[in-house]
Amino acid sequence: MGWIRFFRRRRWDEARRREMATYLEIETADNITRGMNPQEARSAAYRKLGNTTLIHEEIYRMNSLGWLETLTQDIRYGARVLRRSPGYTAAVIAILALGIGINAVIFSIVNSVLLRPLPFEGSNRLIRIFHVPPQKQFPGVTKFSVSPANYLDWKAQNRSFEVMSAYSVRTHTLTGGDRPQPVTVGHVHPEFFSIVREHTAMGRVFELDEGAPGHGGVAVITDKFWKTHLGGNPNVLGQTLTLDHQLYRIVGVMTPHIELPSWGATSADLWVPLAWDNAEQAIRGNHNYNVIARLKPGVDIKRAGAEMDAISLRLAREYPADDAGWGATLIPLHELIVGGVRTSLWVLSGAVGFVLLIACANVANLVLARSLGRQKEIALRRALGAARSRILRQILTETILLSGVGGVFGLVVARIVVRLVVTAVAHQLPRADEIVLDNRVLAFTLAVSVLTGIAAGLFPALRAGKTDLNSTLKQGLGRTESQAGGSRTRNLLVVSEVALSLMLLIGAGLMIRTLWSLRRVNPGFDPQHVLTMTLTIPRAKYDTPLKQTAFYDEVLRRVRALPSVEAAGATDTLPVSGGGSMQPITIDARAAGTMAEQPEVAVREATPGYMRAMHIPLLHGRDFNEGDDHKLLISDSMAKRFWPGQNPIGSQLRFTLAEAKTPWEVIGVVGDVKYLGLSTDDPGTMVYQWTKERPWFYLSLVTRSTGDPSSLSEPITGIVRQIDPELPVRDVQTMQTIVADSLANERFNMQLLAAFAAIALLLAAIGIYSLLSYAVRRRTREIGIRTALGAGLADVIRMVVLEGLKPAAAGIILGIAGALAITRLLAGLVHGVSPSDPATFVSVAALLIVISVLASLIPAYRAARVDPTRALREE
Repeated sequence: MGWIRFFRRRRWDEARRREMATYLEIETADNITRGMNPQEARSAAYRKLGNTTLIHEEIYRMNSLGWLETLTQDIRYGARVLRRSPGYTAAVIAILALGIGINAVIFSIVNSVLLRPLPFEGSNRLIRIFHVPPQKQFPGVTKFSVSPANYLDWKAQNRSFEVMSAYSVRTHTLTGGDRPQPVTVGHVHPEFFSIVREHTAMGRVFELDEGAPGHGGVAVITDKFWKTHLGGNPNVLGQTLTLDHQLYRIVGVMTPHIELPSWGATSADLWVPLAWDNAEQAIRGNHNYNVIARLKPGVDIKRAGAEMDAISLRLAREYPADDAGWGATLIPLHELIVGGVRTSLWVLSGAVGFVLLIACANVANLVLARSLGRQKEIALRRALGAARSRILRQILTETILLSGVGGVFGLVVARIVVRLVVTAVAHQLPRADEIVLDNRVLAFTLAVSVLTGIAAGLFPALRAGKTDLNSTLKQGLGRTESQAGGSRTRNLLVVSEVALSLMLLIGAGLMIRTLWSLRRVNPGFDPQHVLTMTLTIPRAKYDTPLKQTAFYDEVLRRVRALPSVEAAGATDTLPVSGGGSMQPITIDARAAGTMAEQPEVAVREATPGYMRAMHIPLLHGRDFNEGDDHKLLISDSMAKRFWPGQNPIGSQLRFTLAEAKTPWEVIGVVGDVKYLGLSTDDPGTMVYQWTKERPWFYLSLVTRSTGDPSSLSEPITGIVRQIDPELPVRDVQTMQTIVADSLANERFNMQLLAAFAAIALLLAAIGIYSLLSYAVRRRTREIGIRTALGAGLADVIRMVVLEGLKPAAAGIILGIAGALAITRLLAGLVHGVSPSDPATFVSVAALLIVISVLASLIPAYRAARVDPTRALREE
């Protein structure tokens, strides 16, 4: 009701007038009844009621929102004052829009990636389950794929999960159209869709019996696949797809809600049933599958983990040869998807918080300078009866008004920057496709705008409220005590700006040093002039290892015949891209023991010519040749680990997981290669194997050119299509691109931190400039006197520059102390450089000193041009 009365005062006033008129009539009639004449009766009624105008206003003040009227007056007055100073207003709004805008950008990323739950019903109960390998074999490794038999035992023996499903994601070739196309296919058990609790838009999901061997042949497709590959045909149910020469009948189309690109199981184009035969269900030692489960209501992850530990111990006792030492670990799906970027995003959130604090200090500096310039106005208002609280409220209203407008422009900035960020990090940041400016971001921006206005205006408002009325009303243009206090306050604000800027710059400097250090890491190969592409051949068509090997041999033979090709080979896993397999081995006649006791080595497939194409150095022995079979090349680290001081050439290894226990002969030792990434420590114990008897359904072709490697793309693709027109070629890119992409996270952190640091540096320079400009204006008479007494141009410039360097130097000292404390948070993000790297600290401090000098030169030059005669005439 109060708001209605405020906006309808005229109607309220009329009602009160009628009420008081009625009262006067009643009171007059009573007086006439008592024997008074009408004139005396009315006068007595007025005397009893008192001053009707004052009563009316008092009643209004008691019953209306007087504070709201006052706020409206303050807003109107503040808006008029700000309109009279367009330069000041524009500067403050620009600074606040920048600070608030980039905070909105980072919050939108944090909100979408970290805070918002996954787009599945009850997503907080979705759990990924992994094997934990024996630490003797895999020091520090806590996540490992799951074997079929162990998964089936987990599923049967647990009581903590509603449902559990195994799955794998593979690339298949879709034929039947104009050209063969690679598609991503999720092989899932029928329970998978009940775990994510997603329903079809058309048709159905898999039935339980379709997970049995011989009962499959059906497919569920995504909404995106239905629209892009099948034209959104409403009669799609019942149609067939040909994947690797096998037919699948479409039984359902999922809704778009299931499509989560950050999780492989839901980033597939379509799904087919995962069906294991009896032999596959008995496999325990071969770990190739993923497991997803949904916790029962009321069961937490700690309780479920304890149960899985008990099951793992029971399996280890029952199957010691395969399961001894193997455990299980549970990780929430959300954490698994975003956990790798959590630290980076919180660090970036802290960085933009620093930028906002610097912006607040900068605005506070401008507001303080403006309030000091309005001392006479404030003093007059105080002398006329305005309370200090009213002065404080007026200044806060102006800054909040400015921050509100800055918040609006900040949202415009955020909308533009978010689009750029999403485009730039689409393949680097999980859930990047979900980043939007939603209602939570709008509420955050509103809150930040209000708090920023209060933070920027409170200090100047409190300082302005302490104005000495007598001295202020008497002062001319001389320097007063209040102005001196204001200068100290402004110096303190500049000190804080410089300190915060230095901390941000040091963080950015460490990330730049990290990226530079990683680029100088020797990956163990030469990525220049190398083109890569992936070939996936259908199992139904190439159903024997000899057919597969013959296909790859023919492709490589023709590629090597191209004029600009220096060397060509193939591998199952490219360097610095992660992936690959780890397998237990036995060496020569050494005791084998159980699988848990056998050493694990990283295993990669490689054809003859691969080492030459990648320029991986051959240290001892010889390379593969076309006549080899069951031969091995080992890394230098592996040779030093298992044959210290000995020659490993001629030694024999056996792979425990291989069905045929055929021995493999070591024929050479090659250099170590970074396979997991430039910023990670690879196992070092690497084995390259070559045989014509191993099934190879996919390989990455690697070709070294004498010129531009991209020019080989079309000729090699043409060769593949000549040999098999139904075979697609995918992931065509240079090795240099792959190496650069492996540093995507470090580059993302560096770019954002560097951008924030640059903004902070700019704001700090503006703060120093505005401080000195104000000081020069206030000290015009003093400078004139100094010049009249013989001070030269260099003396005046030196005086002003040194005045600017004092708060800068204090800020640098405080910033270094703060940086030493907070850079510990960057320990997990920096590589090849210490978080307290002296070179970075010294370089950043020197940069800030240079910027401080440059920011001081313009005010210093202006001070040096002061006309002493004119300055001495001023009061």
